[in-house]
Amino acid sequence: MAITQAMCTSFKKALLDGEMDFSSDTSQTYKIALYTSSASLDASTTAFTTSNEVSGTGYSSGGATLTVVAPTTSSTTALLDFSDVTFSSATITARGALIYQSGGSNPAVAVLNFGADKTSTAGDFTIQFPTADASNAIIRIA
Repeated sequence: MAITQAMCTSFKKALLDGEMDFSSDTSQTYKIALYTSSASLDASTTAFTTSNEVSGTGYSSGGATLTVVAPTTSSTTALLDFSDVTFSSATITARGALIYQSGGSNPAVAVLNFGADKTSTAGDFTIQFPTADASNAIIRIA
């Protein structure tokens, strides 16, 4: 089992098919779910799954709703960011995460690998997204 950081292939196709809209369709909600080191997530992940999802105090299945920071461009790169998200008073251990669109088939957007298990014990577990620029934004299309 492994978590390999990637933009999901099905997400790339959904963008080309016009199925994902991060700015004008306010009915589309995006979430982030947390996973243990036993999870198997990578570019071929197509949808949210509860298999090896984190469980514990301060975390509910499906994760947390993300706030989309409007898509923008920097030179020839289009980029997208989310506001940081915190699971308050959480007692959990996570190795990675899945960003997905909530609803319908819960299609996958991106897999995140934290590089090691991250733990909180009755404290805040915060996902801090990288700087929203052409080199670092969580979602970049160059």
